[in-house]
Amino acid sequence: MCVGPGITVGAHMSVRCRNLINRADIVYSSCHPLMEDWLKTMHHDVRSLQPLYAQNKDRRITYKEMVDLMLNAVRENRRVTGVFYGHPGVFAQVPHRAIAAAQREGYRAWMEPGISAEDCLYADLAIDPGAYGCQHMEASQFMFYQRQLDTAGYVILWQVALAGEITLSNRVSSTEQRAVLVELLLAHYPATHEVILYECPTLVTDTVRAEKICLDELTQAALTPITTLVIPPGKKMEHNQQVIDRLSQQAAAEKEQL
Repeated sequence: MCVGPGITVGAHMSVRCRNLINRADIVYSSCHPLMEDWLKTMHHDVRSLQPLYAQNKDRRITYKEMVDLMLNAVRENRRVTGVFYGHPGVFAQVPHRAIAAAQREGYRAWMEPGISAEDCLYADLAIDPGAYGCQHMEASQFMFYQRQLDTAGYVILWQVALAGEITLSNRVSSTEQRAVLVELLLAHYPATHEVILYECPTLVTDTVRAEKICLDELTQAALTPITTLVIPPGKKMEHNQQVIDRLSQQAAAEKEQL
């Protein structure tokens, strides 16, 4: 089982998540250190996956090692619960890979949701994704691929501190790499467009980071691995009058038939 304890320690864990931790033979964890300390109060055998990360080590190697550790325990007929920060299916490759690998080998494996940073973002920034729409992307993915931005809605770029980090070995990108991101965004927004640097608190005593800056200040801004870039709409939504007229005609025709 791969479960999510939520973002804020002690505040977001579901009853089902806690039960799956309690019933496990081994608990593997890839969370904030404070979250891992809290997990140890629930289970006698909590093993952190965080030491597998290393500077200048390709993260793909680390992810494979994490999956192998979990699957080896499963092959020994141990009940394994993997606990992954926030929601185990959101910006976490290891849970998806581990579950798929276990299922291919005939083991029962599944994922339990948790409160993700996205959920917290909507609440903390008072954003209704249904109002204008939200387009979510990993920051480097936006840079590496030819993606189209819908600037009439919110654009949310995750892991912005890693934007442009192409080696998959560093945990923070350089100022020059972030400058490339800003250059790409300036093709869609003015330099003075106000954006938000968002970070959800890990502890209930922490405060939300919702720092508003101009887009052209992003290169020099203080970013951490959990910083998310929130770009509010840059233009108004435009009516698709052709579609509206067509639907209006259909509605009128249906009314005449009644």
